[in-house]
Amino acid sequence: MASVEIAAEHERILREIESTDTNCIGPTLRSVYDGQEHGLFMEKLDARIRNHDRDIERMCNHHFQGFVDSITELLKVRGEAQKLKSQVTETNQRLQNDGKELITSMEELKQCRVQQRNIANTIDKLTHCLPVLEMYSRLQEQMSAKRYYPALCTLEQLEQTCLPRAGQYRFCSIMAENIPKLRTHIRDTAMSQLRDFLESIRKHSDKIGQTAVKQAQLQRSLDGSLSMQPRTLIGRRGRKEAMAAATESDGSPLSEQDSGILDVEDEDDDDDVSGAQELVDFSPVYRCLHIYTVLGLRDVFENYYRKQRRKQARLVLQPHSNMHETLEGYRRYFNQIVGFFVVEDHVLHTTRGLVNRAYVEELWELALSKIVAALRTHSSYCDDPNLVLDLKNLMVLFADTLQGYGFPVSQLFDMLLEMREQYGEILLKRWNITFRQVLDQDNYSPIPVSTEEEYRHYTSLFPMQDPELEKLPFPKKLPFSEFVPKVYSQLKEFIYACLKYSEDLHLSSTEVDDMIRKSTNLLLTRTLSNCLQYAIKKKNVGLAELVQVIINTTHLEQSCHFLEEFISNITNVPPDTVNATKLYGTSTFKDARHAAEAEIYTNLNTKIDQFLQLADYDWMASPPAGGSLSASDYLIDLIAFLNSTFSVFTNLPGTAIDHATLPGKVAQTACMSACKHISTSLMELLLNPEVRQISIGALHQLNADVKECESFARAGPVAGFQGDTLLLAFSDLRQLLDLFTQWDWSTYLVDYGKPTCKYLRVNPHISLALLEKMKETSRKNNVFAQFRKTDRDRQKLIDTIIKQLRNLITQQQA
Repeated sequence: MASVEIAAEHERILREIESTDTNCIGPTLRSVYDGQEHGLFMEKLDARIRNHDRDIERMCNHHFQGFVDSITELLKVRGEAQKLKSQVTETNQRLQNDGKELITSMEELKQCRVQQRNIANTIDKLTHCLPVLEMYSRLQEQMSAKRYYPALCTLEQLEQTCLPRAGQYRFCSIMAENIPKLRTHIRDTAMSQLRDFLESIRKHSDKIGQTAVKQAQLQRSLDGSLSMQPRTLIGRRGRKEAMAAATESDGSPLSEQDSGILDVEDEDDDDDVSGAQELVDFSPVYRCLHIYTVLGLRDVFENYYRKQRRKQARLVLQPHSNMHETLEGYRRYFNQIVGFFVVEDHVLHTTRGLVNRAYVEELWELALSKIVAALRTHSSYCDDPNLVLDLKNLMVLFADTLQGYGFPVSQLFDMLLEMREQYGEILLKRWNITFRQVLDQDNYSPIPVSTEEEYRHYTSLFPMQDPELEKLPFPKKLPFSEFVPKVYSQLKEFIYACLKYSEDLHLSSTEVDDMIRKSTNLLLTRTLSNCLQYAIKKKNVGLAELVQVIINTTHLEQSCHFLEEFISNITNVPPDTVNATKLYGTSTFKDARHAAEAEIYTNLNTKIDQFLQLADYDWMASPPAGGSLSASDYLIDLIAFLNSTFSVFTNLPGTAIDHATLPGKVAQTACMSACKHISTSLMELLLNPEVRQISIGALHQLNADVKECESFARAGPVAGFQGDTLLLAFSDLRQLLDLFTQWDWSTYLVDYGKPTCKYLRVNPHISLALLEKMKETSRKNNVFAQFRKTDRDRQKLIDTIIKQLRNLITQQQA
C-alpha cells in the first residue's frame, strides 16, 4: 500500500511539474527531496522524459518533409528578397533625395503653426487683459475726478469680473493688492466729505431755516388771493426732481463735485424765495450712502449719520443764555431748528431708509420738549408786551412752517396759549402804569369844550349820549374829566392788544371772544380797580376830586355795554351767546364809586377830627351865673366849614342821570355821617379816661355847642332830608345833656326801659360813668363843706343816683 501511494504521489508531482510555470517549481521539487523516495522519483522522471522524447521524435518524423520543403522555399525567397532589398534601397535613396526639400518645407510649416498658435494665445490673453487695463485706467480717472461712487462700481467690476478672466499676471496681482487700499481710500474720502457736509449744514442751518420760514410766510400771504391755485412754494415740490437727479447716467448720486451748502450769501438779494432744499447739495450724503451700501456697511453709515445728527440736534436745541433779550435771538433759535428738520425731512424722503419716520419723530419729540422748556424759561424774563407779541407771531410762523413739512405742532400752540396768560399779565402791568399816569395827570375837573369839533372829538373817544347837553350852546362843559375818555380808550387798546395775540392761533371766534372777555375782566377787576383805589386813597385828595371820581366812574359804568358791543363786533360773537362771559365793569366802577364815597366820608370825618382837636373845654368850669352861653370857637369854625362844603355839594346836580355829577344820596349820607361823627366825637370827649372830673358848668358849655350843631342840622345843609332826620344824629348826646343839665333823674329812673321814656337813648353805663366823674369833682370841691350844706346834699344825691343806676344795670344784666 505504501508503494502504491508513493507512486501516486510521484505521478501527481510530475503532472504538476508539467503543468506549472518553471518559476514556481521550487516548492514541488522541495517536497520530493523532503521525502525518502527521491530515487524512485528520479526513475519516474527519467521514464517520463524518455516518453516525451519518443513523442518528439515521432512528431518530427511526421513533419520532416514539410520542414525540408519550407527550407527549400525559403532559399528561393532569399534571392528574391535580395533583389527587393536592392530595389527598396534604391527607391529609398531616391526618396531621401527627393524628400529633403519637403522636410525643409515641413519644418518651416511647423514653425509657422507654432507661431500662429502663440499669436492666437497672445490675442486671447490680450483680449482678457486689455479690459482690465482700460478699466483700471478709468478707475484712476474717476479717482482723480473724485467721482467715488462710479469708481467704486468700476472697482467692483474689476475685482469680480475682469481680473479673474485675465489670469495670473504680475500686474493683476498688483492691481488686486491695491483694490482694498482703493476701497478704503474711497470710503474714508466719502466719510470726510460727509463730515464736511454735516459741519456745513450745522453752520448754515440758520439760513436754511430762514429760507423755509420765508417760504411759509410768503405762502400764507398768498393763500388768501391764490387759494384756488396749486401750492408751489412750500411742501416737497422738489423731492421728485431731487430723486431724479440723484443718479447720473453712470449711477452716481447727484453731482460728484465737492459740496455741502451752496452759495447762501446771495440768497437775500433774490426777489423770489427759493426752496430751502435748493440751498443744500445733498450729494455727499447720497454718495456716502451708496458707497457704504456697496461696501456692505450701510448699517454702520446709518448709525454714524443718526448719531451725528442727534448731537447736532442737541446743539441746535440749546438756546443762548441771552436769547430772551431780543427778538433776533428767538428768530435765530427757531431758524436753526427749522433748518435742521428741513434737512432731516428731505433726507427722509430722498434716501429710502437712511432715516426713517420713527427716527425723525423721535428727534421731533425731543425737540418739542426742549423748545417748550426753553420758551418757558426765557419768555418768563420778558416784560415787554410787544416783544411777547412778536415772539408769538414768530412761534406761529415757526409752527406753520414745520407743520407744512408734516411735523405735529399742537404742543407749540398749547405753549402759545400758556404764554397768552403771561402776555396778559404783562399787559396788565403795562396798563397799570398807564392808568396810574392817566389818573395822576388828570385835573379832576369837567372838560370844557368851546367848539363843535372839540365836542365831536370827545364823543368819538367816549360813547356819551346826552341830548340835553347837546342842546346847550358853546362853550360848555362835559360832566366828566379827561380821565374818562382816556381810560375808555385804553380799555379799547387793551382789547385790541388781546385780539392781536389771538390771531393765527387757529382758535374759533367763540374762544377768542371768551379769551378777550376774561382778560378784560382781569383788567377791570384787578388793574383798573386797584388804580382807582390808589387814586381815591392817595394823600392830599380833596373832596372835589373825590366827587369828580364818583362822576367819572358813573359814566364809565354806563359805558360798559358799549365795551360789550365793541368786543362782539371785533370777534363776531353776539353778546347774548350762551355761556358767553360777561364783563365785570359795572361792579368794578360801582366798587370804585363806593370807595370814593367812603373816602369822602372818611376825609370829611378826618377834617372834623382836625377841628375837634382844637377843642379846649374847661371841665372844672363853674355853672353859668345867668344868660345863655355861646358856642365854642372851634365848633363855630367847624360848622362854617361844613356849610361851605355841603354848599358845594348842593350846588351840583342831584341825580346820576342829569349830568351825573354827584348823587344827592351821597351828599345826604356825607352830611349824616359828619353829624354822627361830631356827636360821637363829643360823646368820646365826655367819656375820655383822661378827663377824670367834669363839672356841671362844663356840661352847660358842651350843651351850648350841641345846640349849635342842632341849629346846623335844622338849617338843612343838604336837601332831601325828611323833617328832623338829621337831628337824630345828635339825639343820644342831646338826651344825655338834658338829663344832666336839667337833673331830671327821677323821670329817667322811673321811666327807664319804657318805650315812652323821655331819655330812651341814654345808656345807663354812660350816665353812670359821667356821674362818677361829677362825684369826684364834688368830693374835691367839698373842702369847706361845713359852710355849704347844698353841696353836701348834692353829693348825697349823686351817691344815691349812682347806687340806683348800678342796681338798674345789674337788673338789666340779669
